[in-house]
Amino acid sequence: GRRPPRPPPCPPSCSCTRDTAFCVDSKAVPKNLPPEVISLTMVNAAFTEIREAAFAHIPSLQFLYVSRAGGRASQAASPPPAPLFPARSLANNNLQTLPRDLFKPLDILSDLDLRGNTLACNCKIKWLVEWLESTNTTVPAVFCSSPGQFEGQRIRDLALGDFQCITTDFVVHQVLPFQSVSAEPFTYASDLYVALAQPGASSCAILKWDYVERKLRDFDRIPAHSAVHCKPIVAQNQLYVVVAQLFGGSYIYRWDTAVDKFIKIQDIDSQKTRKPNDIEAFQIEGDWYFVIADSSKAGSTSLYRLNQNGFYSHQALHAWHRDTDVEYVENDGKPRLIISSSSQAPIIYQWNRAQKQFTPQGEVGEMLDVQMVKHFRVKRDQFLCLSRYIGDSKVVRWEGQRFIELQTLPSRGSMVMQPFSVEQRQYLALGSDFSFTHVYLWEEEKQKFIKFQELSVQAPRAFRYVPAADVQLLLAPSFKANTLVYRHVVVDLS
Repeated sequence: GRRPPRPPPCPPSCSCTRDTAFCVDSKAVPKNLPPEVISLTMVNAAFTEIREAAFAHIPSLQFLYVSRAGGRASQAASPPPAPLFPARSLANNNLQTLPRDLFKPLDILSDLDLRGNTLACNCKIKWLVEWLESTNTTVPAVFCSSPGQFEGQRIRDLALGDFQCITTDFVVHQVLPFQSVSAEPFTYASDLYVALAQPGASSCAILKWDYVERKLRDFDRIPAHSAVHCKPIVAQNQLYVVVAQLFGGSYIYRWDTAVDKFIKIQDIDSQKTRKPNDIEAFQIEGDWYFVIADSSKAGSTSLYRLNQNGFYSHQALHAWHRDTDVEYVENDGKPRLIISSSSQAPIIYQWNRAQKQFTPQGEVGEMLDVQMVKHFRVKRDQFLCLSRYIGDSKVVRWEGQRFIELQTLPSRGSMVMQPFSVEQRQYLALGSDFSFTHVYLWEEEKQKFIKFQELSVQAPRAFRYVPAADVQLLLAPSFKANTLVYRHVVVDLS
C-alpha cells in the first residue's frame, strides 16, 4: 500500500535519473535538476553564454559535456559511457566569457577543457587568470581571441597587471533642494563645512558635514539678498566669511563663539567693488589676503589684507575691465594672480616682495571673453584652464615665462571649467548652460584630457571637490535647479 518513490525533478527538455541528466536544445544550463547529478550532457545547446553560478545547484557534478547546435563539439569529442574522473568539457562552444567564480562550487574538478572558444581577454576574464594560477586542475592551453593586443596569447601566460580593470564613476550622493552659484568648503574647529551663495534665497547657506549620516546638513545662514560668492577664511583661529553681493554692497562677517552666530564686522568699499564676480583668499609670507574680481565698468578688482582689526584695502588692480574671475597661483615659488576679463586677454600679476604689491607681468595668449581661469599641477608642470562662453575653451601649460596652448575643448555656453584631482586622478569638469556637463580625465602620456563621463547639471556655476573623511564629493551648484552632490566611487570591472 505504499506510494511509489517520486521521480527526480527534471526539465521537459531533459531525461534524468538520480545521478545523470541528458538534455537537448537547452536554452541555458537547466536549473531543475536532481542535486545528486554527477553527469550532465547537453547537445544542440542553444546558448553562447554561461551565467553566473550556473552549476551551483549541482555541486556533485563530475562530468559535463556541452555541444552547440550544428554538432561542432560532438564531432570533436564524445562523452564517455560513464564518468571515469571528475572532468568538465566546455570546448568548441564559441564562448566569449565565463562568469566569475564559475568553478568555485566544483572543488573536486581535476580536468577542464576550454579549447575552441572565442574568449575575450578583458576584465570579465581576469578571475580565470587568477584561478589558473592557483588551481590543481589540468587545463589544456586556451588562447585569447580578443582584444587585439592579446589575440593568440595563452591565457595562462597573461599577468594580472595586463588587465586595467579599475575605473571610477561619479554618482549622485545628495540633492540639496535649492539653487546656488558658488560652493566653498572649509574646516573650522575640526569640523567640515561648505558655504554656498544662494541669490534666490537671499542668503549664504553654511552646511555642516554629518560624519555619521554622511550628508551635508543645515548649520546657519547669513543674510545676503543678491549673493554671488560667499568666501570663508579661517585665519588666526577666527572664521570670517566675505559676502559679495551684486547690489547693496558687500560685507565681512565673523563667527562669534560667545554667542554662536555670525556677526557683521565690516563693509567693503562699494565705490571700488561695484559688481563683484569672484573671490580668492591666500597667504603670502604669513599674511592673509583676499581679492575680489569686479565686473563693472566703473569698479576695480581689489586686494584686501588682514590685520588685527579686520581686512583693509591694500591695492587696486585692473580697473574698469569687467573682470570675470581671479586665480591665485604660485609658479617657481613666486606668487601670482591671473585675472580674466570680458574685454581683454587674461592678465598675469606677480608679487613684488619689496613693495608688497602685485605688478603686471603680461597676458595669457590672445583670448578674449574668458569667463573663468583655474590652474592645476601634474608633477612639476603647471597648467591653466580657460573657459569661454562663446568659442572653444583652452588648456595651456606654463613654460618658462609664457603659456603654451595644449588642447582646445568645445564649450558653447560654458561658465565654469574646473580642474580637480582625486587621489592619483586628475579630472576636469566643463559645465554648459546648453548641454550636459562633461567630465574629462587627464592622460599623462598624451598630455591632454579625454572624455570620461557626462553629468546632468542644469546651468552649473561651479564645481568643487570636497574630501570628507572616507567619502570624496563633488559639489555642483546650479543656477536653475537643485544643487547636486556627487560621490566619487572606484569600480572594479573584474
